[in-house]
Amino acid sequence: MPVLDREPSKDLGAGDGLPKLPLPALKDTMDTYLRCMKHLVTEEQFVKTQNIVKEFGAPGGVGELLQSRLMERRENQANWVYDYWLNDMYLNNRLALPVNSSPAMVFPRQNFRAPIDSLRFAAHLISGVMEYKTLLDARALPVDYARGQLAGTPLCMEQYYRLFTSYRLPGPERDTLVAQESSVMPEPEHIIVACKNQFFVLDVVINFRRLNERDLLTQLDKIVKMADNKEEQLPPIGLLTSDGRTEWAESRSVLMRESTNRDSLDMIERCLCLVCLDDASGLELNDTTRAMLMLHGGGEAKNGGNRWYDKPMQFVVGADGCCGVVCEHSPFEGIVLVQCTEYLLKYMIGSPSKLVRAASVSELPAPRRLRWKCTPEIHKLLASSADKLQRLVRNLDMNVHKFCDYGKEFIKKQKMSPDAYIQVALQLAYYRCHGRPVSTYESASIRRFQEGRVDNIRSATPEALFFVQAMTEGKFSTSDKEKMEMLRDAITAQTKYTILAITGMAIDNHLLGLREIAHEVKMEKPELFKDEVYLISNQFILSTSQVPTTVEMFCCYGPVIPNGYGACYNPQSDHIIFSVSSFHESPQTCSAEFVKCLVQGLQDMRELCDKYRSSSTPTGQRKGRTMEIHTQTETNWQNKTSQRPSDSTKNQQTLPQVLVKTPDQTKVEAQTQTSSQGEFRSFEE
Repeated sequence: MPVLDREPSKDLGAGDGLPKLPLPALKDTMDTYLRCMKHLVTEEQFVKTQNIVKEFGAPGGVGELLQSRLMERRENQANWVYDYWLNDMYLNNRLALPVNSSPAMVFPRQNFRAPIDSLRFAAHLISGVMEYKTLLDARALPVDYARGQLAGTPLCMEQYYRLFTSYRLPGPERDTLVAQESSVMPEPEHIIVACKNQFFVLDVVINFRRLNERDLLTQLDKIVKMADNKEEQLPPIGLLTSDGRTEWAESRSVLMRESTNRDSLDMIERCLCLVCLDDASGLELNDTTRAMLMLHGGGEAKNGGNRWYDKPMQFVVGADGCCGVVCEHSPFEGIVLVQCTEYLLKYMIGSPSKLVRAASVSELPAPRRLRWKCTPEIHKLLASSADKLQRLVRNLDMNVHKFCDYGKEFIKKQKMSPDAYIQVALQLAYYRCHGRPVSTYESASIRRFQEGRVDNIRSATPEALFFVQAMTEGKFSTSDKEKMEMLRDAITAQTKYTILAITGMAIDNHLLGLREIAHEVKMEKPELFKDEVYLISNQFILSTSQVPTTVEMFCCYGPVIPNGYGACYNPQSDHIIFSVSSFHESPQTCSAEFVKCLVQGLQDMRELCDKYRSSSTPTGQRKGRTMEIHTQTETNWQNKTSQRPSDSTKNQQTLPQVLVKTPDQTKVEAQTQTSSQGEFRSFEE
């Protein structure tokens, strides 16, 4: 669902008026767990797991005891799984944030003709951030409402209020998500500008007056000049935040020994957001390159040190027009990032840049450079962090592909959910590449509930496996009619599981809750959670997410395990943008090969739908329909040939200041969204 219904309403920030997240029945979760895993493991493994599950769920057994404890927890907490989930998904994870955890939104390439153009863009963007922050502070942000199959439900807005007020503090074993909600501390009224690996404090409110765009541009210009001063340049301390979380926690404690460093850390940790003024990378800026540069900055040699990865929002403005947002994922989900970013880009289109006056009304105090005292120990830590980031840069295998043969409108015409259809296509792509199904993660929002975040849609269903086998091994032995039935069965199964997930009845959060409550009550870890099949169930080789936008941009992220793929997709009416990632160090994965199989699968699925539609059309209607199909094919062929290579940047118009294209789809969506049976799951519903 690319567009959420939004209307001013009572504040649902803390989930007021929303129901609590339900707790599924133990038997339901155990049955679903077995069904999800049976076709993903060997028969021997499955028989062993069946016995473990039977014992765990037996009357008076361990499962019932833990379930009763979870029921008590549900009574006493706003959301029984929230803390467990946040720790498990993010805060306990020791991997470095860039690539492994922090997603990025990639803007269309901007056409900056002179250095001042990029600063104008940054000033306009900061002005938009301040407008959005005003809405948040007044709790005036319209409430999101779910659309589609389960339309009309208000959604919890709490995540929005963490966009500019939180910070991920590294810890030796577990990080802390710090929320600045204290009434004792003053509201932050500054942002941090990173330029040439130096950090500057830009006060956006001076003498109780919010800086206008002219003032902001003046200050940004001063910052660039200060950053150019070679004598004043300090080491790239931001590199430390790109390291593993335990390593960064240790480095931070070394930094904290000096009061100068403590003051600088405090200013960064309390700022609204970062604006990173990046140097030109010197690379050809196609979609794939821009995605990689957003995720890791290009390493120490480019802009990898011009970041502070612990802040939720880092707006990147490159001198070469490579722009976007990098987000620390623990405070909020992708839909919140999309809504905020779309607001900013639409603000920049809709409100002309207010730079009419020649100079600021009053002389503004110069922005302040943050100082660091660096001992030989810190220099050594910086060298180590730089090496590890460079290894990550070399390792990332990214492929952004704009699939132009068709988009979600064609899928809707088949009376299928675009999201479910694309998920089945991803299953087909993986099977064609690797010859087996694997545990798959698709994020499903549970914001219908108080403090709701996400649960997992397990897209590797038995029905999807039957279909992908029929499309590969059974290509010639299975009739088109049977394949079509299998495709519809796979989409129905995906849709049913999606509804289960968005209504709080999926299995992953429940299993996590049972595991964590056992640990909390100091029980020996139950056999269920030591079982090999449980470990396999949590190895998400395919990590997927739909992140739809109404403004031209796309989301990307890295794989979650060494031999996995990250697959993010943005379905539009006549095309789909896929961002596929993997690691070069894995001999089993290849992003280009996966994309090739994905494109082939999507073409085969359309051919199957067209054949079936053609064969099931009454003779009198068939001629007209066939002509329509031929016309569509010719148009798509022209699109496809004109789009090679797949980077969507090749065909974009360029505007001097803010390049944002809004697909002409709003009218179509207003007519088709509610009647389209399946399109009820993006990041949100």
